[in-house]
Amino acid sequence: MGRVINTNEPGKRRSYHMRTIAEIVRALGQKQEVDDDVRDMCATIVLSLRDIHETVEESIKAWEKRNYWKKADDFQEQWYWASQTADQFEKLIREENWDELPAMMMRLYPRIADIEINKSMRSADVWAGNYDRLLNV
Repeated sequence: MGRVINTNEPGKRRSYHMRTIAEIVRALGQKQEVDDDVRDMCATIVLSLRDIHETVEESIKAWEKRNYWKKADDFQEQWYWASQTADQFEKLIREENWDELPAMMMRLYPRIADIEINKSMRSADVWAGNYDRLLNV
């Protein structure tokens, strides 16, 4: 029997979510008012940031098993912003404080600035219904 290869590695999932966030922030910048689509997009940012945090935890556990304590600590420190930003975005959504959305996007921008987007790869299906999903968690 051959070796089992996991193609769903934390790094790939993290990259997917970072690109999703980058595309959403770009699309949000073109919106003029808060509608259902904007709410769904913001909820998707929260869910993606939470998924990023989970991938970071997976990587940290793997490195700690190998006694790479310093690498695990550095990595955790590098990605600490993801869970913090997710909490801030969720608070904005739950309190419907949409006036803070541009400021939140500007805080997020430096994290995604190096992601080059020539063409959007994510369709509206990626974020459709995520506002209700987030509120019902």
